[in-house]
Amino acid sequence: MYQRILLALDGSPVAEQALPYAVVQAEHFGAKLVLLRVVEPFPLVRGLSQGDLARIQEQTQEWARTYLEEVAKTPLEQGVPVQMATVEGRANEVILQFAEANQIDLIVICTRGRSGLSRWLMGSVADRVVRGARVPVLLVRAQTTVQTEE
Repeated sequence: MYQRILLALDGSPVAEQALPYAVVQAEHFGAKLVLLRVVEPFPLVRGLSQGDLARIQEQTQEWARTYLEEVAKTPLEQGVPVQMATVEGRANEVILQFAEANQIDLIVICTRGRSGLSRWLMGSVADRVVRGARVPVLLVRAQTTVQTEE
């Protein structure tokens, strides 16, 4: 049913809580798992040259690639084929455009579970993806606490 499953990541441990769900789906359907790290554009800061801005953007992209390589270890160890991509832009727009352009069959994304005023003020990438997606979206509700290795 699904051949290409997109896992949208923002670089946080919270977003990574969706990884096991995406891996299970990929294993079940024999699908490729596409890890997407959206990098927000760096704003032009007064006194920052175009060259400095380009170096910052290049370094940010490199960090994003390194992050994805680390996240990819888990599905790869389980025999799930993985593709990695980093794209700059607004997260919800990039996720939807990427899914459309790359024939994604399922989008997996973690939701932080905000409600009320904080959701209204900050918006929800997951909510916008659900509303704009042309394919099924699997929402994984984030746990309130994230365990980290020490």
